[in-house]
Amino acid sequence: MPSFPPFPASLAGDGVTLRLAAERDIPEILIAHQDDPELFRRLRMQRPPSGAELGRRTETADTERAVGARLWLTILAPGSDECRGQVDVHDAELQYGRADLQIWVVPGFRRRGLGSAALAAGGRWLIEKARAERVQLLIEPDNEAMLATAVRAGFTHEGLLRSHWRERQGRADAEVWSLVRRDLAPGS
Repeated sequence: MPSFPPFPASLAGDGVTLRLAAERDIPEILIAHQDDPELFRRLRMQRPPSGAELGRRTETADTERAVGARLWLTILAPGSDECRGQVDVHDAELQYGRADLQIWVVPGFRRRGLGSAALAAGGRWLIEKARAERVQLLIEPDNEAMLATAVRAGFTHEGLLRSHWRERQGRADAEVWSLVRRDLAPGS
């Protein structure tokens, strides 16, 4: 099974920098969940994460990256090393050239272009360096901010997966958005 290639110390995008997630990000992640009580639901979690859970995630990150399963990236604002959000590369099947992305930005830094710039930079890196042919986002149809972020990041809307997610109150739909290798070709 292919692994992710080494991630650079930092990856600069259009007004954003990405780096590998680290233990020092945990306080900012916990604060983001306090500041946005709905964040965990948008991330399809049962409840907000605890510090211990985030610590365990940090401990397993190198192994998940080495086996090509998952990659956690931290979003940084220009000139800062504080976590302003994260890009979760998950359900990666690098042998088939595909991976899913999920993103969040701390409430105080939303609507500044960090999310779309992080998605664009992360998606481009996955296609160019990890040799993915396709990266995709699944977004709740009512998440207008995330839908707009996908458009600004250069992702293409593909359709609706009806009753895709199981929830406590039933099933939920998911919009499918993708970035594929040919989207990065000049003139496309």
